[in-house]
Amino acid sequence: MIIGLLTAVAASACYGTGSVLQAVGSRKSARREAAEASTTGVTQHGGPSLSSTAKAAVTWEFMVGTVLDFIGFGLGALAARLLPLFLSQTVISANLVITAVLSIKLLGIRLSRAEWSSIAVVCGALVLLATAAGPEGSGHTPIAAHWWLLVASVVLIGGGTLIVRLLGGRAAILAGLLSGLGFGALGVGVRVLNGVDPFHLPSLLGDPALYAILVAGLGGMYLHTVALQIGSVNGATAALVVGETVVPGILGVLWLGDSSRPGFAWVAALGFVVAVAGAVAVAWFGEPEPGTEPGAPSAGEAKTEVAAR
Repeated sequence: MIIGLLTAVAASACYGTGSVLQAVGSRKSARREAAEASTTGVTQHGGPSLSSTAKAAVTWEFMVGTVLDFIGFGLGALAARLLPLFLSQTVISANLVITAVLSIKLLGIRLSRAEWSSIAVVCGALVLLATAAGPEGSGHTPIAAHWWLLVASVVLIGGGTLIVRLLGGRAAILAGLLSGLGFGALGVGVRVLNGVDPFHLPSLLGDPALYAILVAGLGGMYLHTVALQIGSVNGATAALVVGETVVPGILGVLWLGDSSRPGFAWVAALGFVVAVAGAVAVAWFGEPEPGTEPGAPSAGEAKTEVAAR
């Protein structure tokens, strides 16, 4: 349990730092598009085009953030094998705290008292969950369920990408939520993946869950990038937290046999609900003020640029 918790915390730190660095790269790219008066940077619906997203992905900040994401993915996958999903996914989702704190320094964002309070609520809920968590389930499921996971991942990422592109600049929170659901599917896939323990390459390559992991993981990263380009980094990350926590946590209990300590079921349920509610509160309070242009520098960033001149 201790090793699993430490692994989940390390994954959370990587994800949180990576999110902010990716946001820095995305916004730098968006400012360049605006300065060049580019007509290819947005779609007809006001969202970022594929070319602008690709340009964001080649900034050094974004690339370092992506490396941290991959490290976080490896650590998170290990945590999903060692802990109940309702605990591992929720601890990993605490990267919201790291994202919010680093946003102060790197993005010039000021957190309101309500945001700090919401973050404190999330941290308190994580303590409740860690206290109540029991043994993780076996993760053994029929191969048909793995096929359903692959189909669901393809529909989620494919359909979600289409909807986000149609909504354009209004889709920040939705893109964050869909990316979270993708990462949640990834966590479930890691948990049920065959051929891992003991390692057996033919079983691993023949398991549809492996391809569900790839589809959900890569699609989730793309949708998260879009969310960071067009909306509040804290709001997008909080929506991601809800997506990657709620569904996997419920599936872990109902489908994979995850459980709490005897007599602590109510503590686990309370911690889970409070954690999600705290994340939603951060999403609500972290929304940009009306009239703020997506990709535009914040007040803090503007001051930094003026001082640099």
